[in-house]
Amino acid sequence: MSEPLPPITLPPATAPQQEGQWLQAALHNWLDREFIPEPVNAEIARRASQIFVRHRMEGETDLGELTIAIVMEMAAFDFSQSFYGEFAVANAVSDLLLDSLGIERCCGQ
Repeated sequence: MSEPLPPITLPPATAPQQEGQWLQAALHNWLDREFIPEPVNAEIARRASQIFVRHRMEGETDLGELTIAIVMEMAAFDFSQSFYGEFAVANAVSDLLLDSLGIERCCGQ
């Protein structure tokens, strides 16, 4: 039987607004590179960053919980002008955060 992966915990937020600014820019860049640049990508990145910052300010450090929060709250976003959906955005945020922490995304290592 396989063992569950341990949770990934982010350091406590010391500057959540700065984290949010970084995330917004990084996510917007990722969205534009992944398919084609679209005007809605800026709004998607802004909204995902707002969700992230709010949860960080509330003390959330668990990456899984942050990812779920982004999925749940982005479900209300109108993705009709985008190639993306809430799951793609939340997964991209997770990958960007893992990369920023130097954590390899492959195979749970």
